Amino acid sequence: MTKPDKVLYTAKVHTTGGREGASRSSDGRLDIKLSPFGSTAGGTNPEQLFAAGWSACFEVTLGLAAEKMKVVLPADTAIDAEVDLCLSDGAYFLQSRLDVRLPGLERDVAQALVDAAHQTCLYSKATRGNIDVVINLV
Repeated sequence: MTKPDKVLYTAKVHTTGGREGASRSSDGRLDIKLSPFGSTAGGTNPEQLFAAGWSACFEVTLGLAAEKMKVVLPADTAIDAEVDLCLSDGAYFLQSRLDVRLPGLERDVAQALVDAAHQTCLYSKATRGNIDVVINLV
């Protein structure tokens, strides 16, 4: 495992009540109610939060890859992230899909950007070899 030269940021979140509780960040910028998937109660669930974080990070990483390749990232770049909570033989696990939209770019250029982003995105690195991930250029 890589040892950091420097820690750039630490997210601190206090959660109580599990999937039916609440989470609040130490700076107060995140203050959300949690609810189980499929619930009609207000709130979100950890899988939605994970999908939001991954897609946001992936889009930033696409931008960095575009800069390196001297390509202008389309203004309407978008990523639809799906994170599945699965059950098999009594064990829970995740799987994920990212649908990446880079309208106006030639397909080979867009695919090169997606491939580069998937190699460097922090969430992609964290999940690599741990969960099934499919990344689609749509």
